[in-house]
Amino acid sequence: MTDQLVESSSGRAVSAPPTRTVAARGAAHPAKPWATGLLAGAVWLAAAAYTGFVPDADDFAYTAQFASGLAAIGALLVLLAAVGPLAGLSLTGLRHWGPWLVVLPVGFLAWEAVTAKLELLPRPFFVPPQALVEVYLDDWEKLGLSTVASLKLLAWGYGIGAVVGVALGVAIGWWRAAGYWAHPVLRFIGPLPATAWLPVAFFLFPSSWSASVFLLALATGFPVTILTWSGIASVNKDYYDIARTLGASQRFLVLKVAIPAALPHVFVGLFMGLGTSFAVLVVAEMLGVKAGLGWYLQWAQGWAAYANMYAALIVMAIMCSGLVTLLFRIRDHVLAWQKELVRW
Repeated sequence: MTDQLVESSSGRAVSAPPTRTVAARGAAHPAKPWATGLLAGAVWLAAAAYTGFVPDADDFAYTAQFASGLAAIGALLVLLAAVGPLAGLSLTGLRHWGPWLVVLPVGFLAWEAVTAKLELLPRPFFVPPQALVEVYLDDWEKLGLSTVASLKLLAWGYGIGAVVGVALGVAIGWWRAAGYWAHPVLRFIGPLPATAWLPVAFFLFPSSWSASVFLLALATGFPVTILTWSGIASVNKDYYDIARTLGASQRFLVLKVAIPAALPHVFVGLFMGLGTSFAVLVVAEMLGVKAGLGWYLQWAQGWAAYANMYAALIVMAIMCSGLVTLLFRIRDHVLAWQKELVRW
């Protein structure tokens, strides 16, 4: 504690009441355990106990492993919630997801109850969570190869569509002659869903894989072209005038003025193209391509292996969300002045 001198209204120096220093206040009020984290850990442990100790209505593999996973997550949360604040860890990111960490084990517990324990939902259409664990552990090779095949096909189709869409959008927005010839074609072909071209594509192209690449490129190219064109057309004309007064060439105006100014619109088109191309990817793999997650879904449905189907759907969701997150990271890097304006 320290004494401080303050000046009274009469001008005399008087002693101020003692105040605690920051260190003393911190010692008197130590960091408290994270209450939400403790609750979340307790719920995860309760879900683990229910899964492991209540007998299954049928013989399901990997029930013990699934219960052990739930218990491990619960123990880790309890440890972090109790010791983390005392050790000086802020746990900011974990605290943000605190309510979800409480809700998720409740969902797992309810899922386990209505499927493996009580069998309230009809089989084989509804499977317990440990059935998905079995798929990931026993069929990981086929599922992994299907994921790689889908990523490869998506990379080719989306990449070609994005490059062609940006180039065509810049050409239409910058050169009037290009807009004259391309605009009617876009208005005629663009609104049609890419999946409507499936019969034509599989007839014209030598293989189902190349036909699928074409369909993905078509699904990606239309929104990218339209949004790039819109971005080029909406660039402030004063930018061009200022650049011309400084001696800028036509190439400089396109590459250094028009395209950078239109990038926000371009990224909107890329996001839209990614969503549409992913939908076309699944349909193309179901109907023609003999590999990929769409093919895996079709195969699982044919054998009534609904656990495999649900496992593939989860992988597809993670893959799509990961690609969108990656595109957001690229956008935030390229458009640093708009960073975190839109979050994912």
